[in-house]
Amino acid sequence: MNRILMISTGGTLASSHSDNGLSPGLHGNDILDKIEGLTAGFSVDVEELFMLDSSNMQPEEWTQLAARVYERRKDYDGIVVIHGTDTLAYTASALSFALQGIEIPVVLTGSQVSIENPIADATENCRAALHMAASHCPGVYVAFNRKIILGTRASKVRTRSFDAFESIDYPYAAKINSSGLVVNPAALGVGGTCTLQNRFSTEVFLLKLFPGISTDIFRKLEQMGVRGVYVEAFGIGGLPFEKRNLTGAIRKAVENGMVVAVGSQCLYEGSDFTVYEVGRQVLDCGVIETGNMTSEAAVTKLMWALGQYTDVQRVQEVMKTNLVGELGASVDWNA
Repeated sequence: MNRILMISTGGTLASSHSDNGLSPGLHGNDILDKIEGLTAGFSVDVEELFMLDSSNMQPEEWTQLAARVYERRKDYDGIVVIHGTDTLAYTASALSFALQGIEIPVVLTGSQVSIENPIADATENCRAALHMAASHCPGVYVAFNRKIILGTRASKVRTRSFDAFESIDYPYAAKINSSGLVVNPAALGVGGTCTLQNRFSTEVFLLKLFPGISTDIFRKLEQMGVRGVYVEAFGIGGLPFEKRNLTGAIRKAVENGMVVAVGSQCLYEGSDFTVYEVGRQVLDCGVIETGNMTSEAAVTKLMWALGQYTDVQRVQEVMKTNLVGELGASVDWNA
């Protein structure tokens, strides 16, 4: 019988109605009681770590959650984390970097509707998470709508639908269908020996470009003490250098020691800054291109790298290295 630990952190799944709207109100044992029929064949323990709406989940909570998973990992065959959906993809990426080489499956799940609601998707998502946690496939995953997604490839793409998460430019790690849990070995995480690395820097900024953006933004960010910026550029890869020379502003920031990573605002197919002049010019500034990395993974990786290392060159090297599937697979879009 597989031993599973369920860690509750709150979120919609654990929410109840209050005078101020939905807010987490169900304890971990309440959730376990609601899914009692799903736990046959498993030995499930529950721990309550937080009772937070995921909008209130911060890097400080990532640090605590990673530490708890690390402490419990040798006592269980798998761990399920109940989490709100709004920042679930950020937490999944953060845990992926903090728990590299994790020896067991760690599966995050949540729901679009409270488990108290009879039409909730919570039950099916918990079922998927439990079975993935018992799969003996090491790594960090997201379970949602009968799909299992590698932690660094997940992104929330819908606000109301039960089909809320997608695996961006990467195959599903597993699916649940009439054959049960069907695992895709080519899309799984990689286990090993886990060393806890759960320091995250908050001196990071996410900048989404728009026509007319002020070039003064990077000077202001430096004054604020920001050490790293992830830029969501236009299309396949472009930043303005006429009228408002943002490329020149980035060059100065990099010369002053800021780590700047750039990707695309587009959700799918990634960036290639070598295609256009507006992309090549920024590559010459010493920025790091993130390819088809999700924004959630790029931001959390930058926070994690700056939390681990003080040397800018080391941070840049780490950002360019595929650690836990965050750089994804090369996709032939002409095939």
